[in-house]
Amino acid sequence: MATYIVGDLQGCLDELLLLLDKVKFDRKHDSLWLAGDLVARGPKSLEVLRFVRSLGPCVKVVLGNHDLHLLAVSLGLFKVKKKDKTAAIFAAEDKHELLNWLRHQPLFAENDEFVMCHAGISPQWTLDQARVAAREVEAILHSDEWPWLIKNMYANQPDLWSNTLQGIERYRYIINAFTRMRFCDAQGRLDMECKLPPKDVKNHSLVPWFKLQQRIKLDKTVLFGHWAALEGYEGKEVIGLDTGCVWGGKLTMLRWEDKRFFTQEALASSE
Repeated sequence: MATYIVGDLQGCLDELLLLLDKVKFDRKHDSLWLAGDLVARGPKSLEVLRFVRSLGPCVKVVLGNHDLHLLAVSLGLFKVKKKDKTAAIFAAEDKHELLNWLRHQPLFAENDEFVMCHAGISPQWTLDQARVAAREVEAILHSDEWPWLIKNMYANQPDLWSNTLQGIERYRYIINAFTRMRFCDAQGRLDMECKLPPKDVKNHSLVPWFKLQQRIKLDKTVLFGHWAALEGYEGKEVIGLDTGCVWGGKLTMLRWEDKRFFTQEALASSE
């Protein structure tokens, strides 16, 4: 039995299948964890959704920002962007089943030794706070109120966590932390604009969320995706798995038990 964790797919199904074949993935005995952004810029977003859903209980998925945006498009809040190759999803006969399945995926998944989320865990959160925050938003996503949440999640404020946050401001911060976060300033405020590699950032007040000095230390490793500019990151307490397959990089898979990485070069770039 092995546990495999993969970074952002963004419609790169062929590369995923090659990786699974490389490690001789067995859905009866192994488990596959996917760090969000199943869909968007790659060529096979529809096929990714179908394949991942077909894996049943051996797969664990967390929602990424592109997955949530797909739900927003499904509500008619936005049109499909040309660069998002997701139009086929909305023309598919099984679109309702796929979107309903996607909406019921969590923001935060947990193993005995690690946790997984798309972008990261707010520097001000303990693991217990992260669990509670995720469940709050997931409860709404799974309810009839989910269109209200999706419609109102688009903003960069509030950018600092407080236990006193309520309503949509609280939920928006939670969504942003789990699915969009990269940099924080010295006070721990989320900066949603900068997407550069840390070495290229001229604003020295910005640091990656996982390097913030006052970040609460967690007793489990955090596995995340979202940040292709990191080109992968392996730290003592955090591991970044997005290596930009959709941008012509590679798809990266970690086998947790022996901490071995497997990679598959992109077959084509969406650029």
